[in-house]
Amino acid sequence: MTLVLGPSVDPHPAPHPVHVAIEGRFCRLRAIEPARDTDGLYALSHGPEKESQWAYLFTGPYPEKTGFDEHVAKIATGTTDPVYWAIADRDDRAVGWLSLMRIDRTHRVIEVGSILHTPALQRTPASTEAQYLMARHVFDTLGYRRYEWKCNDLNEPSKRAALRLGFSYEGLFRQHMIVKGRNRDTAWFSMLDREWPSRKAAFENWLDPSNFDAGGRQKRPLGALMADAAKNGA
Repeated sequence: MTLVLGPSVDPHPAPHPVHVAIEGRFCRLRAIEPARDTDGLYALSHGPEKESQWAYLFTGPYPEKTGFDEHVAKIATGTTDPVYWAIADRDDRAVGWLSLMRIDRTHRVIEVGSILHTPALQRTPASTEAQYLMARHVFDTLGYRRYEWKCNDLNEPSKRAALRLGFSYEGLFRQHMIVKGRNRDTAWFSMLDREWPSRKAAFENWLDPSNFDAGGRQKRPLGALMADAAKNGA
């Protein structure tokens, strides 16, 4: 009997993510600074769309600003798991956040999650660039093998975003969590290190100034570029 085993893999662990500023053209990722960020983030995230904006996150919305202040102070100081970054515009105003979470250094697996996209960030090039910057950091700087995206299966915008950003759908974990007293079936997506070079090229082609017209409108959608990358075998 011949045993069939998986390919050999360098077993060294990946480093734990730490706060560093990551610069882009439309935005930058940096540590959350409660003294300068909390008031603006509360105003942006607690407008007329607050219920839908927070519906699939683990916390929020916050009826009282003091509760939001406490939450921001907590996530800003966390350095273990998850580790949060502010998504800041070119004026360095925080307009959202994201985190690296469920960090498995041994197997070099990490997830991007708990993403807060305020209306100031939604449907902007900065929102896409923020995801590119974090994926590049995970693969090129930290050396992880697997990058995950998970969301409530009812969250159709998040599932569409995962595919547009180059993640592959892997399946449904039924009754995976209880969140805010409700059942959550979790949709799982992933991107692998061997897929990253083609996904990176698609991101960079989309973000290139030549892909935008004089009015700032995209010429070729990222989803189409990612589909081409997948068809080309990576």
